[in-house]
Amino acid sequence: MIINADQISWRRENKVVLKDVTWQVRKGEHWSLVGLNGSGKTTLLKMINGYIWPSSGTLSVLDQSFGQTDLRELRKRIGWVSSALAEQLRPVEKPESIVLSGKFASIGLYDSITNDDHHQAKALLDLLDCHPFADRPFGTLSQGEKQRVLIARALMASPELLILDEPCNGLDIFARERLLTIVQKLASQSDSPTMIFVTHHVGELLPCFEHTLLLKAGKVYQSGRTEDLMSPKNMTNFYGGNVVVERHGERLSMAIHS
Repeated sequence: MIINADQISWRRENKVVLKDVTWQVRKGEHWSLVGLNGSGKTTLLKMINGYIWPSSGTLSVLDQSFGQTDLRELRKRIGWVSSALAEQLRPVEKPESIVLSGKFASIGLYDSITNDDHHQAKALLDLLDCHPFADRPFGTLSQGEKQRVLIARALMASPELLILDEPCNGLDIFARERLLTIVQKLASQSDSPTMIFVTHHVGELLPCFEHTLLLKAGKVYQSGRTEDLMSPKNMTNFYGGNVVVERHGERLSMAIHS
């Protein structure tokens, strides 16, 4: 089991941030995690990555039970792409150096690098269509280019779980669609890690994300097959506002109903 959360909650001081979250993700499944700001998405991700522990309930990730495993070693098996990580990277670093640091799940390099590592980093940069800017400092790249480098970095350690935390934030429509095309390509590969795609935009849900967890006010609103959950009635109830959800080929769009 990739993720097995059973009635997990998390409290900060007297505030309940997550309450009784139960969620199972199996190997080979790709999930979207959908919720508005403040729904608890980031807290849940920090918990899955072992940066915070459940206040109650039980959690295992990659068949490792919290309290019985070395979380530092567990994190090496998880790729996490987030804007918070981008802010910690040195702007003068070249993309290849940033990708290589992903081998150790660390900021910077802390061990020896082999020729095979260099070849793998370059292959990942090519896979993510980063070759046009591979020689430029990270700080000069556009937001979309940075996200592609960060995904390549997350793949460097061959993770079993890849978490994409709102990767389309700040992207224009063209950069967003290019990034989503790359994500779909990754999902179609036979050796693809299980992926969790975090968003609050229904239009970003790709066909590969066949399962969805709807998180609202720190609680699981619903989970199941994406096509079953993405109805206008259900999403209107979820968001608390009248919305229209339409399908365009294999993609969805959502708009406020006027």
